[in-house]
Amino acid sequence: MEVFFIALATVAIAEIGDKTQFVTLTLSARYRRPWPILAGVLAASLANHGLAAVGGLWLSRLLPDTLITWIVGLGFIAMALWTLRGDHHEEHAPEISVRGAFLTTFVLFFLMEMGDKTQIATAALAANFDTVVWVVAGSTLGMLVANAPAVWLGHRYADRIPARLMNRIAAGLFLAIGLWVLGSALLQAMS
Repeated sequence: MEVFFIALATVAIAEIGDKTQFVTLTLSARYRRPWPILAGVLAASLANHGLAAVGGLWLSRLLPDTLITWIVGLGFIAMALWTLRGDHHEEHAPEISVRGAFLTTFVLFFLMEMGDKTQIATAALAANFDTVVWVVAGSTLGMLVANAPAVWLGHRYADRIPARLMNRIAAGLFLAIGLWVLGSALLQAMS
């Protein structure tokens, strides 16, 4: 159960200020249909993070535990730097001619999450904790926790909260987690 909460918190933090959160905001303002949009986020997250977790678990079978721990720690630090850089290249949702709020959200989310920091975090967590179900459940709920406010209230207040501030907070949290994981690995190696 601890893995579930770690995955939930990691992905929810990673999603703060992410391009997909802004896409959710845009879709919500465009369609004004929150339930199909949330269902699209859920379905896309399950599919995308399921693939990531299976890949991460497969990778963990090939590499030693110590190396996985170092990769996870350095991965969190890399996500901190990535978050500070921001997602400036895709601030607006591309036009897709798929009908309906659910299908549009599903397609956009699935494609935009490919290779994204939340997908990479999900793969790393599955590799580190050697489980798929709890990681995918937590990471998917983390996506919903981060995106539901954007669906329900975000489009009303998005212009009042600076994206740079959200990115800095998320980067600080990732850096702290990464340093904690590396510190734990060093202490374990010294004992």
